[in-house]
Amino acid sequence: MQAHPGIDEVFVFPKKSIKRKLKSISGIGSGLSEFFSFMKRIRHERFDMVIDFHGLFKSGIISFFSGAPERVGFDAGACKEFNFLFNNQRFSLENKHVSRIERNLSLLRSMGLDTAHDPPTIYVPEEDQDVVRHFFRQQHIDRRRPIVAIHPGTSPTTPYKRWEPHRYAVVADKAIEESAAQVLFTWAGKEIEMVNQIVGMMKYKAFIAPELTNLCQLAEVFRCSDLYLGGDTGPMHLAAFVGIPVVAVFGPTDHVVNEPYAMTPHIIIRDEIKCSPCRKYTCSRRDCMHDITEENVIKAVRIMLETARDRKAQAGVLS
Repeated sequence: MQAHPGIDEVFVFPKKSIKRKLKSISGIGSGLSEFFSFMKRIRHERFDMVIDFHGLFKSGIISFFSGAPERVGFDAGACKEFNFLFNNQRFSLENKHVSRIERNLSLLRSMGLDTAHDPPTIYVPEEDQDVVRHFFRQQHIDRRRPIVAIHPGTSPTTPYKRWEPHRYAVVADKAIEESAAQVLFTWAGKEIEMVNQIVGMMKYKAFIAPELTNLCQLAEVFRCSDLYLGGDTGPMHLAAFVGIPVVAVFGPTDHVVNEPYAMTPHIIIRDEIKCSPCRKYTCSRRDCMHDITEENVIKAVRIMLETARDRKAQAGVLS
């Protein structure tokens, strides 16, 4: 994250702009010019090492043209699109069917780094903490009672990963009814429409997060909560990295490759469907999502809220 004090600078690769230009014959020259202009900035930094976690052709090209004398990546069996040709230090992956998080950590371990004693830390600047604290005070959200953060949306390009709004409403009501939980919905962009729909179907009052301006603020909302519930999304991983228990509803995506950070307590709710995992964005059946029942998600929420309560008690947060 750009706000992290350990990061000096973030270079954003203009992927969309370059890709758009390269689609037409007339734009090829402009696209290549933009690519080499970006690489000129990278080369100017004279980096000593590049670590290529992606293992794809595009990341390999950037690694190669960076000019770094040491370019670290995976070997031929653990990368795609001939990525291994661009790196001069290559490491194997014992188990190829692992989460992306474990895959990246394994590369660091192959380099001799100890990843066991340094859990990931999401740094949140004080000003972003203040934004969330102000919202909690304004809404009279009581940190002594359970807080369940629900993120029901997904990116605009992956609506096939969304669980139905009315089901989130049922689960949210049950958490309030059983645990006196305070339910807080988070969202981004047009996801607010889905959130308003869910809240409108609920029997009990729920909170809707304000429009947050960056991921640090979203991370702080999760850090101040006791449980995260949502689909296979970036916010799910963010919640896991700040350490709160996670209930993740999985449908078409690979639950092994995309699972939350392993050291964070989590439950993945999914149904065994023959055609899953898949990337059929326009699937009309969506059995993998439709067959996930509210009852199973409610059970998982119940278990994870108990886990959260136990963790609070051990930390001396509860009186």
